[in-house]
Amino acid sequence: MTPTRTSFGNLAKSLVVFLIAGRVLGWSMLVLGWGVFGSVANAAETIALARAHATEQPEQQPEQIDVFVAGQDGYHTYRIPSVIVTQAGTVLAFCEGRVKGQGDSGDIDLLVKRSEDGGRTFSRQAVIWDDQGNTCGNPCPVVVRETGEILLLLTHNLGTDNERDIKAKTSRGTRTVWISKSSDDGKTWSAPREITNEAKKRDWAWYATGPGAGIQLRDGRIVIPCDHTPGGVEPGVRLYFSHVIYSDSRGDHWKIGGVVGPHCNECEAVELADGSVMLNMRNYKPAQPHRAVAVSRDRGETFGPIKHDPTLIEPICQASIRRYSMPEGDRPGRILFSNPASRKREKLTVRLSLDEAQTWCAARVLHEGPAAYSCLAVLPDGTVLCLYERGEKHPYERITLARFAIGWLESGRSTESAN
Repeated sequence: MTPTRTSFGNLAKSLVVFLIAGRVLGWSMLVLGWGVFGSVANAAETIALARAHATEQPEQQPEQIDVFVAGQDGYHTYRIPSVIVTQAGTVLAFCEGRVKGQGDSGDIDLLVKRSEDGGRTFSRQAVIWDDQGNTCGNPCPVVVRETGEILLLLTHNLGTDNERDIKAKTSRGTRTVWISKSSDDGKTWSAPREITNEAKKRDWAWYATGPGAGIQLRDGRIVIPCDHTPGGVEPGVRLYFSHVIYSDSRGDHWKIGGVVGPHCNECEAVELADGSVMLNMRNYKPAQPHRAVAVSRDRGETFGPIKHDPTLIEPICQASIRRYSMPEGDRPGRILFSNPASRKREKLTVRLSLDEAQTWCAARVLHEGPAAYSCLAVLPDGTVLCLYERGEKHPYERITLARFAIGWLESGRSTESAN
């Protein structure tokens, strides 16, 4: 029988299906699945089998890739991780490179590494902003859906100033707000442009963007989580507030949105299925060791009262919240959350919600030992990424990227460890 153009076309389609299913299913099970279905006409069933089997095999442990390691490449410590996935599927891992120590002030640079294989390997680190001995940090990136441009919100202060003096307004300078942009998938970055006059009120003292990542709402508005303190706060007084800034011009101009507080600061935002915006915040009430939450019904311009999520225990630390999927038909939407789930900075845990962050139905531990800040992202193939601080003796020994399937998390229990 002479092969026809149609038969060759079917063969090509079969090979494509085989490769796709192989990545989802695993090659040993794929052979069995192909034997059952065996034709392009049944290709959809083969891929469906692969996806079903992937859900049934949750015990494939997360990959853990060390991205920044303390003491390497000219920096004493790396802190404040942030990760996003570009429209091209490139993973961008940001952090602060602290030159002389672990402290939050002094000579600090803003760094990035790129990965074009889903976070398995990374480029050499590049410096986005080095202002000699000053402090450049608090990365908070977001991808503009319409253009693919990456916006990176940042803060800056003199290296000789510290947080205590800036809060009390006794420092030489203050915290300022900046933005850098990349239009080539994170390969190069524009010189930072100051937006303090748009993003910070005159009577505010301390200020921080993120850390973590911003979001773009379905209507196109860009929302960046931030925090601040009012001026003139006495040393030792923890009077913190969370807020957001937003842009309806793809990052060209900014406005200050809703303010939430006191007793909360570092935060991240997630858009809920009904269009409201939830702010999940670091909580400073010792008697209430759980994450603070507030919801906006007007796209981040104002927020309702603070509530505390009794499931989300925290040691007064940053955390990350991220949309995994929107509701579709009878299938609920999925929201992810990560933080050190303890009264100490340890046990970096990821959680899953199927009811728009009202409750958390599954949890897995990525690292049992010391851990602190984290940031979540999702690859185009559905793989979850968590870039987080961890170590064996203290949390700031390295910044690690964990890669895992949603099925591993969906079947998890909070007592299980994936270290």
